[in-house]
Amino acid sequence: MSTVYGRRKPLSAALAWTLLAAVAFFAQPARADEVSVSVDEARIMKLPDRVATIVIGNPLIADAALQGGGILVLTGKGFGSTNLLALDRSGKVIKDTTIQVVGPASRDLVVVYKGIERESYSCAPECERRLTLGDSPAYFGAILSQAGSRTGGPGGGAPAAR
Repeated sequence: MSTVYGRRKPLSAALAWTLLAAVAFFAQPARADEVSVSVDEARIMKLPDRVATIVIGNPLIADAALQGGGILVLTGKGFGSTNLLALDRSGKVIKDTTIQVVGPASRDLVVVYKGIERESYSCAPECERRLTLGDSPAYFGAILSQAGSRTGGPGGGAPAAR
């Protein structure tokens, strides 16, 4: 016959401690939300109404414009990852989001390599030059110049008034 000395813990307390230890061991730190947007495209996000300020970690990767009612227009500017912070009037962080800007998702994109030179085309149904980050500087500049002269924007000027 065996003798047990001391006080026995109830089984439920031991089970509770075991579960607590398992949760603590396997718990992952809270991660910020992640939003993906294609370069040169916009995405709408809904934020809490009390957001007063938006901060973008790297404005070369993404841009954001806060509209009324907590509507945020997020635009992919360059490839990569950055973060977006939404602050209330007192400067408290309300939302911390990772922004992933990825390549164009269109099926009509055709990329042509001429040695180290790269050119992009949209082929739907006919192939036309396409302004895409990563294209060779001469090709990119020529398209930007044409588009600018047509719209009066960067790369060209508006037609002179007579």
